[in-house]
Parts: sequence; C-alpha cells; structure tokens
Amino acid sequence: MKTAIFAAMMCATAAQPLAAQGPAATSRTYIQAGRLLADPASGRVETNKTIVVDGGRVTEIRDGFVGDGKVIDLRDSFVMPGFIDSHVHLTFQSGPTNQLDAVTKSATDQAFDGLVHAQRTLRAGFTTVVDLGADPLAINALRDAIAAGKVTGPRIIAAGGVAAHGGHGDIHGYRQEILDLFRSPTLCSGADDCARAVRLAVQQGADIIKTASTGGVMSNTAAGLGQQMSDAELVSIVETAHHLGRKVAAHAHGTDGVNAALRAGVDSVEHGTYLDAESIRLFKAKGSYLVPTLLAGDTVARQAETADWMPANVRAKARIVGPLMIDALRRAHEGGVKIAFGTDSAVSPHGENAREFALMVKAGLTPIEVIRSATVWGATHIGLQDEIGTLAKGKAADIVAVKGDPLSDVKALEAMAFVMKGGVVTRAVGE
Repeated sequence: MKTAIFAAMMCATAAQPLAAQGPAATSRTYIQAGRLLADPASGRVETNKTIVVDGGRVTEIRDGFVGDGKVIDLRDSFVMPGFIDSHVHLTFQSGPTNQLDAVTKSATDQAFDGLVHAQRTLRAGFTTVVDLGADPLAINALRDAIAAGKVTGPRIIAAGGVAAHGGHGDIHGYRQEILDLFRSPTLCSGADDCARAVRLAVQQGADIIKTASTGGVMSNTAAGLGQQMSDAELVSIVETAHHLGRKVAAHAHGTDGVNAALRAGVDSVEHGTYLDAESIRLFKAKGSYLVPTLLAGDTVARQAETADWMPANVRAKARIVGPLMIDALRRAHEGGVKIAFGTDSAVSPHGENAREFALMVKAGLTPIEVIRSATVWGATHIGLQDEIGTLAKGKAADIVAVKGDPLSDVKALEAMAFVMKGGVVTRAVGE
C-alpha cells in the first residue's frame, strides 16, 4: 500500500508552478494608455499606446488608441507593470492583540485574515508578493487558492522559515509550556539539524527559505541584533536550499550577521541595518539583493513613542533601528548593491505598501529606480523575470495605473487608479 501511494505521489505534480495563477480572463481587452512605462529598465515613457490582453497575457502593444472589443480607457493615466513586494507577512497585522492572537487563532483563521490583507495589497497595485513568515498551513492554502482562481489576491511566493532555537523566528514571551507547544518544527541547532529543517520546510510546500542570521526588532526578547546563527548553520541552510531548488532570504540587522549570511551565499538580505563596506563588497561579489524594508523601520520608530502595547524589549530596539535604515539603503545604493522593493508589511498596515517608494527616494534613489526595484529588479530577484516585471508580449497581464506622474512625484504611486492581475481587473477606474 505504501509503495502504491509513494508511486502515485512521485507521478503527480507536487505543486502548481509559480507562474501558473489559475483561470485568467479569456476575452480580448484593449487598454488605452496615455503614458506607458512598459519596460522600467529603460525608463522610456511612451504616449498613446494600446495594450492588447488576451488569455491573461499581453499579446501586443499597438501605437495609438485602438480597440474593437472591451476597451479600458486609461488615456489620462500613467500605466506600468504590476508591482512586486518582496517582503510581506500576509496572515497577521502588528497590533495590541498580537501575543494573544498567536495562541488563539487557528491556521484557518490566519488564512482568512491573510485573504483580507492580500486583497488590500492587490488593490494597492502589488500583483506579486513574497510572504516571508507565516504558518505554512495558512499561507500555502492562501497561495494555492489564489493560484487556482478560487479567490482574488496577488501572486504569492511563500517562504518556509528556518531559524535558530531561541533566536529571531522562535517564539518568545510566554510560559515554557506554551513555548514548547507552539515551537516550529523547522527551528534548528547545528548544521545537520538546519539541513533537516530546510528539507522539512520544502516538504511542507515552501517556495523559498527564510532564515534569520541575527536578532530581530519584533522579537520579544533582549537578545540584541547581532549574529544568532553560526556560520556553519548558515552555509548548511543555503547549500541545502539551493540543492532543492530554493532561494534563501536572510533577515539580518547586525553587521556580523549580515556578512555571515552573505558569505554563506544567501540570495537576499532583508533589512541590512548595520551593513558596512565589507557587506557592500560581499553583496556585489555574491550577486545578492538587499530588501531594505524602510517602511517597517519608519513604522516601529513611530510606534515606539506612541504604542502602549509594544513590549519593552521591542520598544528599545525599535528606537535604535528605525532611524538607521534609510542611511543603510543610501550607503548600499551608492555602493552599487542590487535592490529589491520590500516593506515588511504586517509591521506597517497592509495596503499601504506604496509608502515605501517615498522613503526610498529619501534614501537617494530616483523615482525610476524605486519603480525598477518593484518591477524588473524585483522580478529578477525572485526568478520570475520571464513572467512579470515588464509589459511585453507573452508576459502576464499585470498592469497598474495612477493619475499623476510618479517620475516627478513618487507619492503618486500611493493613489492607485487601476489594477489588473493576470488579465482580470481587480480595481476598476473610479473605484
């Protein structure tokens, strides 16, 4: 019996490909764009174009305003590819009930919360997200339901979390019995155990692996922000994940943990608050991306002064780290580090992801660069550059529009006027 089950499993498709995202609109649609940024890599803005969409994909881009079927009039709008947020947590929202929610909400509850947050995120123009930390039962079910077209939401790349016992990624602030009951089976200690944890995370359905080489601001523990995983553990995580065809994203604040993660070969560093000149050298040598999450830093810095629910351990770290993150991105950008847009939404409210753009401009990036970070650079970062990130023949019809000119005022991106994902309109003009 076991042999028959195993054979059937081996013959079946293990998971739906990331690019396959369920039923798409089948009727031909003509999107008339007054101004069009089809390829953010070039930065060239074209005027008076028509994007032809059929079967959920861009089939051609024509000169002028044409259309003999369903027409969407965006002649007064600035049209772009859908945005990618490479760091979110859809299944929860930071707030005064966090500690209680963690031990009272089921995976089903979290999946429904995630659906609400996902739809807010999509309406804000983010047609693809990378979820970097959630109950795997909740986030994988939400990912798969969206991909199958059962519910509406952004394309989700879901991470499996692998972190150190007692470190950022473990749970803190409860009685020992609660800690033992809710501790994740993908926590690890030692290189061999971390390889086991990665394999288990992939078996559970992870598209990528998220690890934490350093302490974290939101962990309710006074363990600092320095390195918490050994070099050998990090190398084991990266090697095992890569052998299984998964990228690795590493949460890292402290310089030692940033550099250890980069030496181990992680594909991205999330936050990177205390990166230094050696970090910049390693980023470039390894080809790794920085996902800066400035909105998270801005949010926790303000909450540290106003939110009476914030634990003392978290408040102390937030006051220090929040103000430093913009300067970290400035130094990384000046040093030539590759950057992918990410907000850490859940720390900040879901649906406000676009506020990250203005913070990135404050750090020294130009408006076209921040748009690239959420389109072409973000797509390459997650390995979906052939599917999303630009508007070209054969690519997914993920299309957004705003009324203003984001190249002169990036805050225009905070007021989304139109959103299409996979050929399906999810925010119509005037909504």
